[in-house]
Order: sequence, then structure tokens, then C-alpha cells
Amino acid sequence: MTGSARSEIFARIRHASRGAGAEQIVGELRSLGRAPAAALPCDDLYTAFLVNVLNNQGTVDCAADRSGAVAAVGKYLYEHYRTHRLVAGNDQRLAAMPWRDAGVLPRFGALEPGETVAMSYARLGVAELGAVVTFTGRANPAANNLLAENHIVLVDGAELVPDLEAAWATINMLTAEEGRPRGINFIAGPSSTADIEGKLVQGAHGPRQWHVILLAEAGEEIVEKAREIATPG
Repeated sequence: MTGSARSEIFARIRHASRGAGAEQIVGELRSLGRAPAAALPCDDLYTAFLVNVLNNQGTVDCAADRSGAVAAVGKYLYEHYRTHRLVAGNDQRLAAMPWRDAGVLPRFGALEPGETVAMSYARLGVAELGAVVTFTGRANPAANNLLAENHIVLVDGAELVPDLEAAWATINMLTAEEGRPRGINFIAGPSSTADIEGKLVQGAHGPRQWHVILLAEAGEEIVEKAREIATPG
């Protein structure tokens, strides 16, 4: 591109911008309002979240308290792997779980070769997306999200938000208080990829299974209702 052509392009851009100042541009953007969020599959936020997790090829469970969550983890581990071992990040919330009650044997740290199951405690759940949000760091090493064959995620019902806008508002608040983490991860299903023919393959470069446990006094009925509504692709 010649210098004159580049100058002409920049001149057109400047002309198109009308020379508006930053405050005017911000005001115009705000006047547009928020884009409408995707409709949730049902009115109940807990159920809607679980429905979309199922639609994203995940599996779900619900526990009323920490003891129930540990029992759910122990049952899941034994049914799928005939083991009670997993890896968890150095998250104080996970460290405080009553693991012995269910005979679960966590090792705290980052996933190592030969280990197949990792567990995270999400910072948020996003109902609109059926996604969880984790912050990369000692409490949640990246390897535990990305390299485990099976990723189990615990989500507190009090930390569930309806949509992406609410998620980012909460993330901005958390990072202002705690500092920005090395990474902010939105996880919405097991790892998947597709070849040129559109054939979907799960677990090609990450978790094959993604199991989400909602910590809320909602009862098993919301899990059953979510399974009735869900239409996983």
C-alpha cells in the first residue's frame, strides 16, 4: 500500500467518525441500552442453569450442603472410575469440605500425568450460557480445567447469575477487590472439536466429561425437571 493510499484511508475514517469526542461516543453507546439476553429455558434460575449445562453435553447433580456435595462427588467417582481419588486446586473452600465423610481422597495441587479427575470450585455460574467461571491461579490451576479427563465443578447457588452481562459485572467487582487473576475462564461443556466434515469429537484436547454439582437447597426435583427440559445436541 502506498503512502498516499494509506493517508486517504485514514482521512476517510476520520471523516466518518465526525470528530466526536469520547464523552459523546460513550453517551451514544449508553443510549442504545443493553442487548437483549437469550431467553432462559424456564423461569427458575437454578433449573435453567442445569438445563443449559445438559444442553452443553455436561452432566449435573445438586446438593443441599457441603456434606451432600462430598457424597455426590464420592458417588460419581466410584460409579465412573471405581476410585475415590481426585485432584483439587489449593482453594480454601475445597480444603474445608468434609471429604472423609464420603471416603474421598483429594490431592491438592495441579494435575500430574496419570491423574484423570480434577475438581474446581467455580467463582460463578452463568445460567444463560450453562457455563461456569473459574479464575486461574493456585486455587484453580489451568491444568485442572484443561487437561483432566474428567472435570468436576462445584457451583454455589448464591453465585449463579442470569446472563453474561451480570457475569462480567460480578467479575469486574471481584477483580477490583482481589486483583486480576492470570486467567478468567468460561467453561461450557467438555472439550470438543469438529473436523472438516463437521463430525464432533469430544475430549480430543481436554476433558471428555464435565460434571457440574449445584450447591443449593433446591432438591433433586430440579435435576429431574432440568433433564426433562434439556435438549442436548
